[in-house]
Amino acid sequence: MIIAKTVSQTRRAIKQIRQKDKTIGFIPTMGALHKGHISLIKASVKETGFTVVSIFVNPLQFGPNEDFKKYPRKFKSDERLLKKAGVNLLFYPSADTIYSPNHSVYVEETSLSKFLCGKSRPAHFKGVATIIAKLFNVIQPDIAFFGQKDYQQAQIIKRVVIGLNFPVKIKVMPIVREKDGIAMSSRNAYLNTRERKDALVLYQSLKLAERLAENGCKDSGIIKRNVKTLIRAKKSAKIDYVEITDKETFMPLKQIKDKAFLGLAVFIGKTRLIDNTILRTKRYIR
Repeated sequence: MIIAKTVSQTRRAIKQIRQKDKTIGFIPTMGALHKGHISLIKASVKETGFTVVSIFVNPLQFGPNEDFKKYPRKFKSDERLLKKAGVNLLFYPSADTIYSPNHSVYVEETSLSKFLCGKSRPAHFKGVATIIAKLFNVIQPDIAFFGQKDYQQAQIIKRVVIGLNFPVKIKVMPIVREKDGIAMSSRNAYLNTRERKDALVLYQSLKLAERLAENGCKDSGIIKRNVKTLIRAKKSAKIDYVEITDKETFMPLKQIKDKAFLGLAVFIGKTRLIDNTILRTKRYIR
């Protein structure tokens, strides 16, 4: 596995691969890798001829009171995992490599970013769109792989790809969960034993909402009230948002016609966790 820390080193490696006519798969990460990341890497290894992973804790997507400084950084263990998973190139730049001292160029999606996490974290998706545009420019992948846990982020990145004419296919892969159902996340490491048990309520609330929709409830208000009641039963839980929206535009829905997106963000103690599902009415169950 090549470990590249500069843009020029990365571009040289990519140029050599292009000359061999290999397709390039790419998984952007902030490190602290888990099985969710590995599932994306396995998909890339299977579908492409050369897999690139980046590790960069992007300061632009953290708010002033968020966890940028304490975000887990585990490069050595991440390196071992990536080698074992069959990654060909790891791009591991410093902040100075990505952002010059006089950096003043940003990428912003202005429609989908107004809702859900974008409403709660106003500058977050501007930081995401900016780093993704920069990484796509350096790596020039054919396919980029993202997880459904960050569903809103993936949809915004699709808009960035279309808006900036990147020749990249975006693949959104299923959420990978622990045995008890909690979505895998690097931030799960922040949870103490009690909080980890309470965090399972996110998954439980999604399953409750799915059952309600499948059994004929189309009223978003009723579903949301049931979800919130279940979450609030946990003392360590504080709801940021619970929303049912159109799965393409994220516009709020009062009634579920066919399918809808249910997204939620909940603080468990001081740790903000997100999760989501696609609600299907009885007619659309597969």
